Amino acid sequence: MDNSREQRLLRLSIGVTFLVGVACIAVGLLMRSQAIAFDGFYSLVDVVLTAGSLVVSHLVTSEGSRRFQFGYWHLEPLVLVFNAAVLTAICSYGGFAALHDLLTGGHELAFGFGAAFATAMGVVSLVMALYMRRQARALGSVLLQLDAKGWLIGGCINMAVVVGFAVAAIMQGGPLDHWTRYIDSAVLLLLILALLPLPLGSLWHALREVLQLAPDALDQRVRDVMSAMIRERGYLDFTSYVAKIGRMRFIDIHILVEPSRPLGDMGDVDAVRHEIATRLGTDIRAEWLTIVFTGKREWM
Repeated sequence: MDNSREQRLLRLSIGVTFLVGVACIAVGLLMRSQAIAFDGFYSLVDVVLTAGSLVVSHLVTSEGSRRFQFGYWHLEPLVLVFNAAVLTAICSYGGFAALHDLLTGGHELAFGFGAAFATAMGVVSLVMALYMRRQARALGSVLLQLDAKGWLIGGCINMAVVVGFAVAAIMQGGPLDHWTRYIDSAVLLLLILALLPLPLGSLWHALREVLQLAPDALDQRVRDVMSAMIRERGYLDFTSYVAKIGRMRFIDIHILVEPSRPLGDMGDVDAVRHEIATRLGTDIRAEWLTIVFTGKREWM
């Protein structure tokens, strides 16, 4: 991965998110719009979370230390868990606030200006979401993927506000005018119910890495390759252990051979390791591969 590019994109996101957040909070408070103010508050929190992602992006590209001898890969899923948990909490709080407002009679607000402002902010957010999503796919960056989801949530909030305000503008002055007080809170509540699965999904995937649950596809690939190697070379057995932590995949393979069987010189052993790595399709920059030969089953 081009980490310098990833870091530049995160800096860009921080700058734009801060401007959008300040603007939304100012306009939301001025108009007494829960949906717009919530989007601004969400954006400012996202600035802090993205800044944390930027720090982690710097760390994972650095070498380990005597205290962190395996590097800083574990920090990536940890920051993803934290970010996704905070976004989930914010969405949940916004939902409760909207529900409370609906139950207490709603509030009046100026729909025309609100719709125009929400349209502008929505376009900015959705453009950033699309751009960050494409960059995340190109770089294979989970940090940019989470950032893109944050922009998507913000953009959807704004565009739904536009639709809600447009409906309210049509209802004003008519027989349904008394329902316009509930439009803002109703829009926010429906949005949160629709968008809450996004941070929850990110939270679940990040927790899998924190808990070091074996990725099914990687585990099966290692087992298939090693089963074939055992049959072809006449080894007795093998065990394998896999985990994915951030952008690093850890593969640990133990091969059981007859205690009296000669393996050849070190070049021969390394040739077997190279063949296994080739069959696995491993990339030394993205995988921590360990292959051990032993004549004792208890060492497996």
